[in-house]
Amino acid sequence: MTSPSSPEQPWPVRTVARKVAEWIGRLGEVWVEGQVAQLSRRGGAATVFLTLRDPAADLSIPVTCPRDVADRPGLELTEGARVVVRARPDYYVARGSFSLRATEIRAVGLGELLARIERIRRLLAAEGLFDAVRKRPLPFAPAVVGVITGRDSAAERDVLVTARRRWPAVRFAVHNCAVQGPTAAESVIAGLRKLDADPAVEVIVIARGGGSVEDLLPFSDEGLVRAIAATRTPVVTAVGHETDTTLVDHVADVRAATPTDAAHRVVPEIGEQRRLVDGLRARARHLLGTRLEQQERWLESVRSRPVLADPQRLLTGRADDVAMLRGRATRTLTHRLEGAERDLVHARAQVAALSPQATLDRGYAVVQRDDGALVRDPAEVADDERLQVRVAGGRLPVRVDRQDGRP
Repeated sequence: MTSPSSPEQPWPVRTVARKVAEWIGRLGEVWVEGQVAQLSRRGGAATVFLTLRDPAADLSIPVTCPRDVADRPGLELTEGARVVVRARPDYYVARGSFSLRATEIRAVGLGELLARIERIRRLLAAEGLFDAVRKRPLPFAPAVVGVITGRDSAAERDVLVTARRRWPAVRFAVHNCAVQGPTAAESVIAGLRKLDADPAVEVIVIARGGGSVEDLLPFSDEGLVRAIAATRTPVVTAVGHETDTTLVDHVADVRAATPTDAAHRVVPEIGEQRRLVDGLRARARHLLGTRLEQQERWLESVRSRPVLADPQRLLTGRADDVAMLRGRATRTLTHRLEGAERDLVHARAQVAALSPQATLDRGYAVVQRDDGALVRDPAEVADDERLQVRVAGGRLPVRVDRQDGRP
């Protein structure tokens, strides 16, 4: 038993490597599924070297096997092939490298490939990557269209030629990549990320011609499907023929039957748009003409009404009414003024009859002290007190002189 490591008693590198090798060695044989990414048969060497890649992740493991295992009759071991390998994990202590030592290799049949694709489809569908609510509308007439396709391929020509014929002003950002083989999925993902990062690109088309299920297998790669779902730019897929269906068709915003159909969906047809504009113009002219005719008829009907045909007629009819009302108002006002004048004369007569001046005119007098207080009783005044006597003609100053007890 090796004592536990510590800062004071660290393990040497050889001890760590040996422990790792022992732990990996206890794993025993395992069955591993993957895709052959690299295959090397060195002359007459007894060992064949290959790299097994995980289709859904950027991971790979080197594998070694005896030549008779790789060249087993009925097994066509080529790069890009899907295989199931029975191998024992091995850790090479001298170089610190991990690999698998294969003892049996089996090719994955078409049925197994389709079953695997169906499992991936159900998994991604459960995550909601294929939901219709995620589908984005395509721009009406994109200025720049991104195209991911094989170099000098028929799919590339179909998309570019058809789109330019339909809409000559369109421009393209083309990314040529591998569309078949073990590196196809990674190559398409790289192009997808590049075009999605370009702000000028408004829509991306992934195009490839037809082929067998094995040829189209990269377009059912789980990593590629997730990359399409993560893009901000709408994606149109045109992979294979109309009957071919890959997983990218489910996640794309629009699935085109062929590359030519993709061009039809991405850009409008200029002649059709011109005819549409001409039709809309004709319809607008018709509607405007009809509305003007309606307004002209309405205006004529309004002008023909008596009030507008002879405006004086309405005034003439009202002149007599105005004269009658004016006479009535004059008579009413005169009557009220005369009545008010009589009421005023009567009120003046009453005021004159009831006024103190009228009493004074009849010979009466009013006696007041200097402070203006009235004298009503002789006993209220004192001897020799000065008083004011008010008669009809004015005021007289008097002085109280009592003789014989009388003032």
